[in-house]
Amino acid sequence: MKRTIAGILLLGGLGAGSLFADDRYWSDRRHIERDRQKIAEDRRELQRDLYYGDYRAADHERRELEHRYRDLQRDLDRFHDRYGDGDRDRDWDRDDDGGHWEWR
Repeated sequence: MKRTIAGILLLGGLGAGSLFADDRYWSDRRHIERDRQKIAEDRRELQRDLYYGDYRAADHERRELEHRYRDLQRDLDRFHDRYGDGDRDRDWDRDDDGGHWEWR
């Protein structure tokens, strides 16, 4: 009886482990999409500030955009390093063919 109860508790505990699993892939994708949405919002704010002639606010928005672009690039690099396709856009093969590039 004790073994049966222990077995049931063990199976329940092992089954609950998947509930707490780290869903990093989708979390990273959501984070990248959120960064892109924030960039779009900042671009709209920059255009609005330039339209109304508020150059101080426009300068602030440009700095925010630079920060967000850096953050997005860092997230994309990290995502590609974890899940493949890492640095494929930066791998150029210029050895034999005089500048022709191809995916590695």
